[in-house]
Amino acid sequence: MQTPNGILPVDKPAGWTSFDVLAKLRGALGTRKLGHSGTLDPMATGVLAVFIGKATAAADRQLDHDKTYEATLRLGLRTDTGDVTGETLETAPVTVGAQELRAVLPQFRGDRMQLPPMYSAVKINGQPLYKAARKGQTVERTPRPITIYDIEYLGSPAQDEYTIRVACSKGTYIRVLAEEIGAALGVPATLSALRRTQAGVFSLEQCHTLPEILAAAECGELETNGWSQSLRRCLRCMSTRA
Repeated sequence: MQTPNGILPVDKPAGWTSFDVLAKLRGALGTRKLGHSGTLDPMATGVLAVFIGKATAAADRQLDHDKTYEATLRLGLRTDTGDVTGETLETAPVTVGAQELRAVLPQFRGDRMQLPPMYSAVKINGQPLYKAARKGQTVERTPRPITIYDIEYLGSPAQDEYTIRVACSKGTYIRVLAEEIGAALGVPATLSALRRTQAGVFSLEQCHTLPEILAAAECGELETNGWSQSLRRCLRCMSTRA
């Protein structure tokens, strides 16, 4: 099988790290020359751009500058990771609802500073923060500039849970945003679900699941079905949007 060169938009499944996806695809595509741009937490699903073959040289150019997410907040709970996979740090009665949430969301639009969470891949003195967090350590961090282009309320899938859509700049941590929204409401908050629907020039509609990709690779169709997009085409799309 000839290894395709290009960028393959993957719909990352829940429970997989971004590197788990690469490991699975390395075997299926018969190459170790794979990279990705824009890490997703294991709990999160959605758009993950995988760079294949010669295109890996461009992975660090970070084609997915701006992103869009659908995030579900659970009010009344705070954890050490900022999502429901972590250890519970605080619980509290929830005395607010959709009306109050709608009222506070506009204050998060625009440019703002955000402190990276301890459970993140951000490196301080060459060491990822999550490694220190797993040892129970807290490292001094510096807030970073981010932009929330838009944020809107979508609905309530369960009691004390509310889904929002967030369009934001690269480097935005939705887990931290969830906690900040909770603080504005006067209650602890954490993420119960997160789905990335857009990453730069890639949308969820362009993505394929791992089973689909593995089946196509096994049949030798991945080189011809057009799922892997050329780097030149992606750069052209970026220049058009700019």
